Amino acid sequence: MSGAGTNRAGGHGRTLWLVGLLHGFNHLYNVALLPVYLPIQRDLHLPSVAAATSLTTVMMVAYFLPSYPLGVLADRYSRKRLLAAGLALNALGFIGLAAAPNYAVALLSVVLAGVGGSFYHPAATALVVGLYPQQTGRALGLIGIGASAGFFLGPLYVGWRAEAVGWQAPMLELGLAGLVSAALFAWLAEETPATATPESAHATKLFPTPALWGLFLAAAAFISLRDFAACGMASLGSLFLQAAHGFSVKMTGLALSAIFLVGVVSNPLLGHLSDRARLRWIAFVLSMSALLIAAFPHVATAWVIPLLLSYGFFILANYPMVEAALLTAVPAAIRGRVFGVFLTIVGLIGNLGHWWAGARVKALGATAGDVASYHATYAGLAVLMVVSLGALPCLRALGRRERREATDAGARAVPRELPALPTLPEAP
Repeated sequence: MSGAGTNRAGGHGRTLWLVGLLHGFNHLYNVALLPVYLPIQRDLHLPSVAAATSLTTVMMVAYFLPSYPLGVLADRYSRKRLLAAGLALNALGFIGLAAAPNYAVALLSVVLAGVGGSFYHPAATALVVGLYPQQTGRALGLIGIGASAGFFLGPLYVGWRAEAVGWQAPMLELGLAGLVSAALFAWLAEETPATATPESAHATKLFPTPALWGLFLAAAAFISLRDFAACGMASLGSLFLQAAHGFSVKMTGLALSAIFLVGVVSNPLLGHLSDRARLRWIAFVLSMSALLIAAFPHVATAWVIPLLLSYGFFILANYPMVEAALLTAVPAAIRGRVFGVFLTIVGLIGNLGHWWAGARVKALGATAGDVASYHATYAGLAVLMVVSLGALPCLRALGRRERREATDAGARAVPRELPALPTLPEAP
C-alpha cells in the first residue's frame, strides 16, 4: 500500500508540474503581442494602433468565449487529452500569425490561438483542485509559477527577437516550441479522469436557486473589473512607455516582463498563506495593486521597472487565490462548468481593456507623448481595481453554502444508532 501511495503521489506531482508547464505556454501566448503593437501596425499597414491592440482583444475573446462548453467537457472527459489538444491548437495559431500576409489572416490566426488557449483553465483548474482538495491554494500557486514564467518570458523574448529580426520570427519559434511541449505532455502526464460521469455531470445543476446564481454572477462581474484594469495596465503600459518615455521595443518587452517575473515567488508564497484567510489576502493584494497602478504614471523613468516588479508581485498572486475561493465554494462535480461560465464572463469583459488602451492612446492624439496626459487614465484603472473587491462578500456567501451542504451531507451519512438489545438474565 505504501508503494502504491508513493507512486500515486509521484504521478500527481509530475502531473502538477507538467500542468504548470502548459500554464506557462498558455499565458506566454496571451502576452506575446504586447511589445510589438507598433511594428505590427507598420508591417500590416493598419490605420491605427487600436487595430493592432485589437488582435490581443480578439484572441482573448476567442480564448474566453468557449469556456463553458470546455468546462462541460472537463467535467466529463479526459482532462489530459483536452490540455494537450488545446496547447497544440494555440501553438498552430501563432505559427499562422507568423506567416500572416495581411490583417484578415492575422485575425483568423489569433482566433485559432485563442480557442486553443481556452482548453487550459477549465480542465487544468478542475484537475488540480481534484488532486489537492486540502491544499488548493498552494497547488494552484505552484502551477502559477508556470504562468508567471510564461508572462515574463513572452514580452521579454518577443521584444528581444523582434528588435533583431522582426516580430514574425518569435511568433514562429514560440509556436513550434508549443507543439513540442504539447507532445511531451501527452506522453508524460498522468491520465486523470474527470470527477463526474457524463450522466451525473449533466444531472447536477450549477446553482439550485436564483439567489445563488445572483451571487455567482455578481462575483464574476466584479472580478471582470479586476481583469479590465489589469489588461488595460499591460497594453496601455506598452504604448505609454514607448510614446511618453521613449522606450524601444526591446526595452518595452523587458519592462513589461518585470510585471510577471516576481509572480514566480508571490504565487506559491501568497497562495499558500491564503489557504488560512483567503478573502483577506485577496483584499490585500488587490488593494496594493490599485495603489501601484495609480502611482505608475507619476514615477520617474528610473523607477518604472521597480514599480512594475512591485505591481506584478501583488496582481499575479490574486489569480490562484480567487480561483481557489471560487472552486472550493462549489461542489466538485460542477467545478469545470462553473469555472467555464466564470471565465467567459470575466474574460469577455476584462479583455476589452486591451482594445480600450489602444483607443485611449489614439484619442490622446498629439498629447500621447506627454506623461501628464495619462494621469487620469491610470487613476481610473485603479478605481476599477478597488471596485472589484465587491466580489469578496459574494464569494464568502457561496463558500458558506458549500460548507453547509457538506455538513448536511455528512450528517445524513452518519448511521442511526440501533436500539439497545434487551439484557438477558444471567444463568443460575
